Amino acid sequence: MNDARARIRGFLRRFLRNVEFRDDENLFAEGLINSLFALQLVAFLEKEFRVRIENEDLELGNFRSIDALASLVHRKTEGRVPCRS
Repeated sequence: MNDARARIRGFLRRFLRNVEFRDDENLFAEGLINSLFALQLVAFLEKEFRVRIENEDLELGNFRSIDALASLVHRKTEGRVPCRS
């Protein structure tokens, strides 16, 4: 799951330059990301981790922090070896 955190953090840092954030920080509450950016994040997760984000996965709790995103990826890839693109 640490690899997923690092990859997600790298994606976010491309857009949030010069902004410090923790893995457990609520990115929405801090105003760092919004619902439009969340769509880009979904596309990134699906491509990077080869998972399908379903409608039931689109809950704020799954997207509020790097930890939450990594947990979502872990649940989606559980039982298989995640592939890198």
